[in-house]
Amino acid sequence: MIQINDRPGRRDFLGRVGAFGVGACCLPTFDMLAAAADVGDPSALREVDYYEPLEGNRVRCFVCPLNCTLSEGQTCFCRTRTNVGGRLVTRAWANPCVVRIEPIEKTPLYHFLPGQSCLTVGVGGCNLRCVYCQNWEVSQSLPVQVERFSLRPDEVVEAARRRDVSTIAFNITEPVAFLEYATDIARAAKASGLRVICATAGFINAEPLMAFAEHVDAFCVTLKGFSEDFYRNHMGVAFAPIQNTLKTIKHGTRSWLEIAHLIVPHLNEDLVEFRRMCAWIRDKVGGDTPLHLARFTPAHKVKDYPLTAVDTLADARQAALRMGLKYVYLANVASHPGCNSYCPRCGRTLIDRAGFDVLRTAMRGGSCPACSATIAGVWI
Repeated sequence: MIQINDRPGRRDFLGRVGAFGVGACCLPTFDMLAAAADVGDPSALREVDYYEPLEGNRVRCFVCPLNCTLSEGQTCFCRTRTNVGGRLVTRAWANPCVVRIEPIEKTPLYHFLPGQSCLTVGVGGCNLRCVYCQNWEVSQSLPVQVERFSLRPDEVVEAARRRDVSTIAFNITEPVAFLEYATDIARAAKASGLRVICATAGFINAEPLMAFAEHVDAFCVTLKGFSEDFYRNHMGVAFAPIQNTLKTIKHGTRSWLEIAHLIVPHLNEDLVEFRRMCAWIRDKVGGDTPLHLARFTPAHKVKDYPLTAVDTLADARQAALRMGLKYVYLANVASHPGCNSYCPRCGRTLIDRAGFDVLRTAMRGGSCPACSATIAGVWI
């Protein structure tokens, strides 16, 4: 029987202000190049949608821009896709390590059905190597290395319906690493009238992104920094594909988009580069795209770094607003004015929040009740 944790109440918030994380029980480090050893019955594995077979039983994956080329028995950089007999199969299908009820705001999405709950699903693995990963226990492990459930896509939808939740979220771990499972869940969810949302780092090729977005109502993409060097040195991947993902979602799909940016002391606090990022968002994605500035909690390879100062977050928020972004929020901070939603025209407080919890909403449909300005988002 699957155990689904109920959404925590407001009293628990102060104990979870670093709540982009999740704990997991990990097995010993696994040799990535020998990952086919535990695939089980190959006929029962889900084949990857985006790859090509090569000579000598090799394959090339096209899910993300790494385009991993694998000999038989090898596994992609994401730790989830393995070459088994010349077929690229995913080890992440129906193997979630995260299944729980939580507020949609935790995605974070603040302009998409505020105050409602979602069933969040995550699987071990990731196609980035962030040095400060908040969830490294699961993201830096193979799906079979962490405590997990067996849950087919139809069972995920059934679990959401049983708990009277109308939205399924892919969060905590990187959905690109379990894209096949996420896609099958999303298809089943949409067929059952449920909504689908996704939190991702956005390192994905255009074709699988577009196909996946057909089944996704809203994305939150994490923009971790704003330079090629930053992504190469601290994420282990290229920067340009993330920019392409943001522009593709905003201008090439019907999905709602919000952006998250974790501010890490010593790594990406520079306001000059931050302003460049905000100008790019304004000009290339749109000033009506909500931006979430998240507080860093020491983790993974930078446990000696301090918490992000709240004043640093507040200063960045004011800089972003001055750059022309209309909706800028603080995340992982309790009871701060920067958590609330305001009308960009008259300044009226539209949504009061304590952390991820919605306390009061003054919206009139999708408009400000004071000046009738239209507020960008998905409200019903």
